[in-house]
Amino acid sequence: MDDIAQQDRSTTIAKLNDRFRTTFVGGSVLVTAGLQGLGPVFIATALATVRAFSEFTNDNDPYGQHDFGALMVENQKLLWKIGCYDPSMEYGSEDPSDP
Repeated sequence: MDDIAQQDRSTTIAKLNDRFRTTFVGGSVLVTAGLQGLGPVFIATALATVRAFSEFTNDNDPYGQHDFGALMVENQKLLWKIGCYDPSMEYGSEDPSDP
């Protein structure tokens, strides 16, 4: 795949990931047991913070796909990740740019 095609693919993936991250529509949101232990109010705040996240840089998003972020919520460092899977949720997606 040439550089322009890869850049276009990454842009498409970023748009799909942004749409999911900001709406949580079209996929599943999983929360770790550690986050659950901080309670429902903290979880709601954390999810709202993830939805509002837009601080993508070359350092935290080197492939330009908007699939990862690190943020602080109430003095807790949180990491979030978007993973793309096949319809059975068993294997990684063959093409994350395909909605």
